[in-house]
Amino acid sequence: MSRVAPSKQQEVQRIVEALSVAIAQHRLKPGMRLIEAQIVEVLKANRNHVQAALQRMALAHIVTIEPNRGAMVARPEASEAREIFIARRAIESAIISCITPQEMARCQNELAAQQQAEKSAIERADRREIVRELSQFHLMLANISGNKVLSEILANLMVRSSLIVALYQRNDIPSCQCDEHGQIVTALQAGDRVKAQAAMIEHLDELEQQLDLKETVADSLSLRDALGTFN
Repeated sequence: MSRVAPSKQQEVQRIVEALSVAIAQHRLKPGMRLIEAQIVEVLKANRNHVQAALQRMALAHIVTIEPNRGAMVARPEASEAREIFIARRAIESAIISCITPQEMARCQNELAAQQQAEKSAIERADRREIVRELSQFHLMLANISGNKVLSEILANLMVRSSLIVALYQRNDIPSCQCDEHGQIVTALQAGDRVKAQAAMIEHLDELEQQLDLKETVADSLSLRDALGTFN
């Protein structure tokens, strides 16, 4: 049976997702150059599709494209970092307003597994896994809400938040947030959205307070190494 070739849209989305995940997991650091030829090689992609993906990510403010320099991972300024957290408070409060106790009960096993994965990553002090699991919690709530528009907005904000953390996080290992996430889950399971929203706002306030908006972090992995897992 012959294999149906993916459409251009699917291929562009695949590239966007690979780059976004690498950024969210801090494999690609703020300011790192995104060399088209290397992306083509590592992801086995078409150059036109890579260019389209980078353009799409530039529109989402995840990538910047400069004349004669090409594309690079965005380096958000301190003012943008504050704006991102303002937006997250609004969007994540709206997401919580869409979640019912019935939806929480339906996803109980998935939430329990995610929280256990979060605890395990923190116990191992695995920075990359911690970042991934902490972000996954917020994305999971968006998925539970069933609101696709809010989920898409939050997905973009979470990648941009990862850039901010890579640049401005005070500590090498993010502080434990299991208890804060647990409080949000408990309130939602009880149907107390107001309490859940208050816990989320407090949680996001704490995340923002962990940032030192004067510090930056140097690049580490090469582009090939960062995308190597997406072959």
